[in-house]
Amino acid sequence: MGRDKAELMQIAEKFQIEVDRGQLEPYGSGHINDTYLLSGFSGEEKKRYILQRMNHEIFKDPDGLMENVVGVTTFLQKKIRENGGNPEREALNIIFTRTGKSYYALEDGTYWRMYLFVEGATSYDAVEKQEDFYESAVAFGHFQKLLEDYPAASLHETIPDFHNTVDRLQKFKEALEKDVCGRAAGVAEEIQFVLDREKDCHVLCDLLASGELPLRVTHNDTKLNNIMIDNETGKGICVIDLDTVMPGSALYDYGDSIRFGANTGAEDEKDLSKISCDLDLFALYTKGFVEGCSGSLTEKEIRLLPMGAKLMTLECGMRFLADYLEGDHYFKIHRPEHNLDRSRTQFCMVKDMEEKWGQMQEIVEQYL
Repeated sequence: MGRDKAELMQIAEKFQIEVDRGQLEPYGSGHINDTYLLSGFSGEEKKRYILQRMNHEIFKDPDGLMENVVGVTTFLQKKIRENGGNPEREALNIIFTRTGKSYYALEDGTYWRMYLFVEGATSYDAVEKQEDFYESAVAFGHFQKLLEDYPAASLHETIPDFHNTVDRLQKFKEALEKDVCGRAAGVAEEIQFVLDREKDCHVLCDLLASGELPLRVTHNDTKLNNIMIDNETGKGICVIDLDTVMPGSALYDYGDSIRFGANTGAEDEKDLSKISCDLDLFALYTKGFVEGCSGSLTEKEIRLLPMGAKLMTLECGMRFLADYLEGDHYFKIHRPEHNLDRSRTQFCMVKDMEEKWGQMQEIVEQYL
């Protein structure tokens, strides 16, 4: 677990529930935070909850982060209630501390929060059936639609310049120049792949800066496993993991889903012959996302959907490779070259998208 169970129970008791001290276990497969599932009572009713340690090395402003989460979840719950939905299942619900705060700070400098667990639903790490991918698209599109009136500019940047691809490229170049682990010489091909696509890195940033793309509330980590799929209906019901909710472009959210979910192989697959962009899944996700957005996307955004997919994949590969060059301090790894393997799958996916570019554009044209 990383921490003693008794200590975790003591942390859980800082929140506004009566903890069942016998039930607590690690939960999920995220790269960043430590997450646990536990049981407790809210009044007479026994419920399950998520206890989570926020990664304070990555998220350096817990006040800003949780202000974002509280603002967005409160807004979503109101919209869902107005639409006749169930805000306890269709949005995250924060459990506040006994002193009324959205998180609890330990003396060791760690930060903890708690959510109501979404019952009767599952998150999937990989696309097991196409319906799940489609439902995730509708859910993330609907997330965009519900938040189209939210003042995006008021949100804190929990990770400054998170999808600023121009800044990511600059940081990549700095990691390359420093080469603190002496790894650059062994990955010259991967490095050149990034440098050859420097112009691409400017496209979305420049359009946002000029106002040609609207500033929106974006999730910024739209993997399939950040959607809870209802076990009975198979519908995507709740968007989770709101740590990176920030102002940005809808193309970030769409693109990140494609780079993860339309990939025919695993994110860390070593056999690159297994990696490609599945155009059927690309088309399916595009259909679901546009439907979920319910007319809120502009024509410019729809035309640029393929670029969003390509650029988010390139950016992610660049981040994996930069982390590898810097000694693997950001993403959790399970083997020595794990981040390098991850970067190679992303670059292989980008190359395949470039070869299928005309077909991708044809697919999105039908939604104009």
